[in-house]
Amino acid sequence: MSTKVVIITGASDGIGAELARQLAQESGSHVALVLAARSKDKLEQVAQQCRTHGSKVLVRPTDVGQEADCRALIAETIAQFGRIDTLVNNAGMSAHAQLSEVTDMAWYEQLMRINLWGSAWCTHAALPYIQASQGRIVAVSSLAGLVGVPGRTAYSSTKFAMTGFFEALRVEMAPYGVSVTIAYPGVVATEIRYRGFDAHGQAAGKSGLDESGAMTVEACAHLIRVGMARRERDIVMSTKGKLSRWMKLLAPKLVDKLAMAALKREVRPH
Repeated sequence: MSTKVVIITGASDGIGAELARQLAQESGSHVALVLAARSKDKLEQVAQQCRTHGSKVLVRPTDVGQEADCRALIAETIAQFGRIDTLVNNAGMSAHAQLSEVTDMAWYEQLMRINLWGSAWCTHAALPYIQASQGRIVAVSSLAGLVGVPGRTAYSSTKFAMTGFFEALRVEMAPYGVSVTIAYPGVVATEIRYRGFDAHGQAAGKSGLDESGAMTVEACAHLIRVGMARRERDIVMSTKGKLSRWMKLLAPKLVDKLAMAALKREVRPH
């Protein structure tokens, strides 16, 4: 069994870190992991956990909001391992603000650079190598990329854009034997919403969503790991998410009500 090379962006904590740990535990020395995020210290902690299972690990500090960082990530992976089998575009940032509360939309553009362009730049740079290995591309979107959620105009727009980009790419890559899997997590028990932008482009420090019943990060990473191994088209992670996708076509007003119910009471409009 040859060693497979897997790049994971946003790997310093949350879903990305847990996915790395699960892949290392599952495959041991048969997987080489390239872990990318901004925090080198956090990446090193995750790397050490993965190395205990025998996996090779390359830590690459990366800001996916910068094109040069994305392309350097791919170049260093090839220099180190000579191939890429799977690219997991997991890095992303959250945001919660009603449009009427926003005074300066500059951070909308920044969020798009991180969530959409970061994925696009990494994918574009890695594409020749993934075609050569007939590998896998994974994009971690969100249910907010399938159904618009109030208070999430910025975040939903970036995730809808990711969905469109990777759905189109899936068709382009089919003749090359490359699979494109899009994951749509709902509310997962991570810190992403607390660090995301508020109306003023600052760290929110709180979640704007009802997090009761949030999926564990372990369960979310497991679904992504299994889905990408099976080369699934889409990974919609909850019954509510699967229903919302169809109800959006059949009963759109009801979906609007469900979307509003996802907000905490205190942030609902009066």
